[in-house]
Amino acid sequence: MPESLMKETREQMDEAVSAFTRQLATVRAGRANPAILDGVKVDYYGAVVPLNQLATISAPEARMLVITPFDKSSINDIEKAIQKADLGLSPSSDGNIIRINIPALNEQRRKDLSKIVKKYTEEAKVQVRNIRRETNDQLKKLEKDGDLTEDDLRSYQDQVQKETDKHVGEMDKIAKNKEEEIMEV
Repeated sequence: MPESLMKETREQMDEAVSAFTRQLATVRAGRANPAILDGVKVDYYGAVVPLNQLATISAPEARMLVITPFDKSSINDIEKAIQKADLGLSPSSDGNIIRINIPALNEQRRKDLSKIVKKYTEEAKVQVRNIRRETNDQLKKLEKDGDLTEDDLRSYQDQVQKETDKHVGEMDKIAKNKEEEIMEV
């Protein structure tokens, strides 16, 4: 029983790190990255659809994104959705494709983005710590029910703490790399 609990804990922590990585991909770092448009939802014929399901998004240059809609009639809807998403981007269309020039980041904006990265990092760490707490509570319940000895409980709690430390360290490393990418001129 505790082994399956440990496996489940590890998987939940891995998923938390993956979600954190996906969330950081949406933070603009001066270079064109199609992932910054992942959160954009387009009102398409009465349904709210993610942008990446309506068009291909590519980065042909370091400071430009090109959006090629599958349905040319959706261009205006896509432009409105990008402006409404409040990403600080201004799309321009030629009727067939939408181009978005990614402006260079000024020093203040870089600092603001670094703060956002720190906030996301702390939220992800809290998520991992909550997983640790829940697992430890389940282990204590097993010990109370007589399914675990006190020594086994300590051993499993140590394993949970090691997993927590490993995943938090991984998040710190990912966040540090993202901050370096943001501060790079």
